[in-house]
Amino acid sequence: MKLARYWRHVLMSPLQMGQRFPSATLDALQARITAAEAAHRGEIRFVVEGELSTAQLWRDLSSRDRARQVFAAEGVWNTAENNGVLIYLMLADRRVEIVADRGIDAKVQPAEWEGVCRMMEGHFREGRYEAGALAGIDAVSQLLSRHFPGTGPRANELEDRPRLI
Repeated sequence: MKLARYWRHVLMSPLQMGQRFPSATLDALQARITAAEAAHRGEIRFVVEGELSTAQLWRDLSSRDRARQVFAAEGVWNTAENNGVLIYLMLADRRVEIVADRGIDAKVQPAEWEGVCRMMEGHFREGRYEAGALAGIDAVSQLLSRHFPGTGPRANELEDRPRLI
């Protein structure tokens, strides 16, 4: 376990998460996801996790591995066209991970997902959490529109409201 990472997680509080992602920001993100999903057949799930537990840190759980766990727990893999995308933010590390289901992941290059993650992290480093999250949703939506363009009404398979855990 890395001591600096441990302290970042220990010192992260629900208050800090609420300051960075207040209700108004969550409303804006939800509205953007809802609007984005009207333009394509993909599903976007946005999850912010404040910190890892001591046990997770002791096991040196990476943000990527944790994102995969959240992907499964949130059921992002369970969409009709296998085109669900999780945008995951580990707030204590300011680390963004995108995990996409096999239908979209087969069509999007890893470097494209990586570019979206690093762009969002740049915003977050400068304290622009809402702008970074909105930009990330827009970038993921552009990729989904390219590969799963909208074809009329469809069911909303994943919750649009960002989840804070």
